Amino acid sequence: MNHFITCYQDDDLLIVNKPSGLLCVPGLSSPDNLFDRILKQFPHARTVHRLDMGTSGLIIFALNPESQKYMGKLFEQRKIYKRYLAEVNGELSQHVGEVHLPLLCDWENRPKQRVDWENGKKGITFFKKISFNTTQQTTRVQLEPHTGRSHQLRVHMLSIGHPIIGDELYNTNNSHKKATRLHLHATELRFTHPKTHEPIQILCEPDF
Repeated sequence: MNHFITCYQDDDLLIVNKPSGLLCVPGLSSPDNLFDRILKQFPHARTVHRLDMGTSGLIIFALNPESQKYMGKLFEQRKIYKRYLAEVNGELSQHVGEVHLPLLCDWENRPKQRVDWENGKKGITFFKKISFNTTQQTTRVQLEPHTGRSHQLRVHMLSIGHPIIGDELYNTNNSHKKATRLHLHATELRFTHPKTHEPIQILCEPDF
């Protein structure tokens, strides 16, 4: 079994729902990864972008060089709309808001990232409160990254006092113990198709 769910497929693109806990590409921590699984069924597939190992949800693979180049440019130019769903610790006081915090790799604690006002790269995240679980004391929140820094959503939520539950890297008050996995899911993608230039919208709900 390939252990991934196809959400969209044509001659140019493949979009799948990556499970949490799976690397996108080969890495040191595990020989298993999504890209190698994809290659067994789609031997000409090429990577376009990545998700953190703990993050689940929508990820795009190109099925030819032209589509890979086109989609790469869309990501570089921030012309791909991305929406995530997360569960964070505590109750957000704001219904909607923005986080503007520059991020930089924390070299002494890699792969962690940290807020760095002097040398960090601009990071912007929009958030919207969806619901509050009074029993678990967690908030379901919609996250829209305007920039694409490594671990951006995770660090930004931690920085405003509401770390994503299940996050082993970024947590406070045992927030990582409230879930058995990182509760962060890439739930929507919107972009123009590389060949037809028609608008594409892909949705995928989380399992948490």
